[in-house]
Amino acid sequence: IGDGMGVANLTAGMTVNNTPLNLQRFHYSGFSITQSADNYITDSAAGGTAIACGVKTNNGMIGVKPDNTVVESITEIVHRKGLSTGVVSTSSITHATPASFVAHNSSRGSYEDIALHFLNGSADVFLGGGEDHFRKRADGRDLAAELEANGYDVVYTIDEMKASQSGKLAGLLAKVHMPQVSEGRTGSLEEMTKKAIEILSRDKDGFFLMIEASMIDWGAHANDIDYITSEVIDMDKAIGVALDFAAKNRQTLVVTTADHETGGLVLTDGSEKENKVSAVFGTTDHSGTMVPILSYGPGAPVFSGIHDNTFFFDAFLNLLRIRK
Repeated sequence: IGDGMGVANLTAGMTVNNTPLNLQRFHYSGFSITQSADNYITDSAAGGTAIACGVKTNNGMIGVKPDNTVVESITEIVHRKGLSTGVVSTSSITHATPASFVAHNSSRGSYEDIALHFLNGSADVFLGGGEDHFRKRADGRDLAAELEANGYDVVYTIDEMKASQSGKLAGLLAKVHMPQVSEGRTGSLEEMTKKAIEILSRDKDGFFLMIEASMIDWGAHANDIDYITSEVIDMDKAIGVALDFAAKNRQTLVVTTADHETGGLVLTDGSEKENKVSAVFGTTDHSGTMVPILSYGPGAPVFSGIHDNTFFFDAFLNLLRIRK
């Protein structure tokens, strides 16, 4: 999931990169309609919940219906059915999109409450920021110690993550959010993706993994085209890891989409020879524009066409032959 990633974001990334992006290796494409239950313009909580849980909810709500009824996520269901599961993000792992796959809360900002849901074990691997929400808490609990008691290897650096041999891995790789690419995070999402696939693919029954490139959205909120393109290109390296695995494995579906578009980005000029683009923005917030769906592997044609964002949940379960 490229948070805030619209078609213009992808086009900009393709234009400024020196070589074709891995995104161009996908075989099928479509679009996702992103509106939430209570707003034409969704936020990441409602957008993530639609993808993860297959229901429309109000902006700001995580893993619950508008009436606050808890709804199981795809991660929780497939884990209960015996598959391995993972959640990876460059933001805090308790942030709206990754939280939608693990937690249930009426307020996306309840980060310390959301962190508690990771103790339930529905994600065998979770990698991202958010150490403070696990260890520097108002209630005084050290959730990292509790995770270790539950069999997780808890690590705090990329090097520790790469060295881990555990089948259950919690990577709390920043106090809150990880740095942006321009601050030195280049390649971290690629390494996180490699590690998650390495661990989860040991399960002969299969696995489900959600990877979020969080900061495409943040660059768009800032109306900063260089910020956007650097994050798109960094996400693309992680997509390359997933596509390489799928090409070799031949039993793995890879889907790339977004929770919403951010910035109302319009490319007004550019040069592929000079690897540059000029852009204007319609907003510093999210927009209601449809977002791309790109798919590769078994079941990929299912994701062609125009779909509501609640479509992913049932499509994944159907392809896995899993009943709720």
